[in-house]
Amino acid sequence: MTRELRTPAEVRSACGDDDLVMWAAQGLRPGARAWAAGGAVVAGCPVISRWDRLAVWGRPRDAVPLVRHALAELGPSYRPLGDVELIGRVAGAVEGLRAGPCFSWMSLAGLHDDTGGNGGTGEDGEGGVGWLDGADAEITALLAADAPDAYAVPGDAGVRRWAGLRDGDRLTAVAADAWSAPDVGLLAGVATVAAYRGRGLAERVCRWVSGRLVDTYGRAALMVDDDNPAAIRVYERIGYRRRQVRTSYVTA
Repeated sequence: MTRELRTPAEVRSACGDDDLVMWAAQGLRPGARAWAAGGAVVAGCPVISRWDRLAVWGRPRDAVPLVRHALAELGPSYRPLGDVELIGRVAGAVEGLRAGPCFSWMSLAGLHDDTGGNGGTGEDGEGGVGWLDGADAEITALLAADAPDAYAVPGDAGVRRWAGLRDGDRLTAVAADAWSAPDVGLLAGVATVAAYRGRGLAERVCRWVSGRLVDTYGRAALMVDDDNPAAIRVYERIGYRRRQVRTSYVTA
C-alpha cells in the first residue's frame, strides 16, 4: 500500500535518514512530496539543482510501482535518481522511463581537520574566505568566463549565498550554498579563475563553505561528474564520502 509521507520526520523514519532522499524532500516545503510503499521511498521537489527531481530509495520491486505513482502525481518533468543499480532496474520496468547518466553524490557529516586546527570553519586569515555581499555581478562574470556550465548562478531561485577568495580586489574562487534542505546543505557553483588554478583555492573555499553547511544544516552534500577526478579528490580530502548515483527521465 502506498502512503504519502506528511512530515520530514516520517520521511526520515521511512528511508533511514538517507541524505539524498532527505535533500530531495526539501523539508516537504510547498511543492515537495514524498511517498513510501513496502521497502521503498520516493521524495520529489520542483527545480532543485535546475531540475524537477525525485529521489528513489529502497528495494527495486517496491520502488517500481512507487515511481509510477509519483510520476502520475507529479508529472513527467520529474527525473528519478538514486543508486545506479536501483535506477537501472526501475528504468527498465517503468514504461517511458529511460536511464540517464551516472554521476557522484558526495556527503559530509564533519570535516577532515588537516588544516592545522582551523578545520575550515573559521575565517581563513589574511585574504581568507568569507561570505560575499553585493558581489553578484563579479560572481556572474567569473562563472561566465571560467565555469560556464555551473548550475548555480547568482539570482537563481534556491541559490542562497556565495563565499569566495580574493587576490587584492580580484575575486579568484567561489562556491555557493544552493538548494539546501533544512537538514542537508548543498555545495554548488564551485569555480576558480583559470589563471589561479593549481593553487588550492577551490579546496580552501569548499572546505570553508562545507564547514558552514555542516554547522547550519547538520551535514553537507554535493554533486560531481565522475569524469572530474581532480574535484573528487579535493572533496574526499575535505571528508566527503562518494556514492555513485544515476538519473533517469521520461521520454516524450
